Amino acid sequence: MSKNDPGTPDNTPPRPWARGNPGAGGPPRPPHPPRTGGFGGGLPPAVGTMPAPVSSLRVLMMVIGGLQAILGLALVTNSVSIATSLWGEDDTSAYTRRAAGEDHAGMVVFVGILILAVTAWGILTALKFPTRHPNVRNSAIGYGWMTLAFTVFLWAFTTVLILVLIWLAVAILLIVRPNQPECRDWFGAPRQL
Repeated sequence: MSKNDPGTPDNTPPRPWARGNPGAGGPPRPPHPPRTGGFGGGLPPAVGTMPAPVSSLRVLMMVIGGLQAILGLALVTNSVSIATSLWGEDDTSAYTRRAAGEDHAGMVVFVGILILAVTAWGILTALKFPTRHPNVRNSAIGYGWMTLAFTVFLWAFTTVLILVLIWLAVAILLIVRPNQPECRDWFGAPRQL
């Protein structure tokens, strides 16, 4: 048996730094991993690389969020002209159309701010992917459903059918992609049978 083991027959006292005792002259213990509160549940940062489906989902969410941000900013900054084009009647004078647009500009600003809030949700969710928390996956699925609802909004105000179909395909990808086995494994979600 070893001399540093307290159960040895020679009854020699253990060295102060043996067995993790941080006494005098011994090496210090390594620090505990940092714990973060809030969204993420205190899990340490993930180690390893993201699988390709998870990485492509993250990039897709950021691109869609960027496009939504452009649309939301356009609605907020051009609210009067957009409201005039939507609610101004063609058979009235320009002054009456402008007044109708100014009356409804607040509604356009509200929709723009709502789109910006959904955009922030999607981008922040994509930025949280490295934490590997299962709630991030659920948030990505919810963002996909919100993007699908946004497709209906886009269909109502856009006459370009190809744009609506592309947006619909992207929304379906945002819903389906988090349910792939690689994404489930990355976020630690239980497998479905």
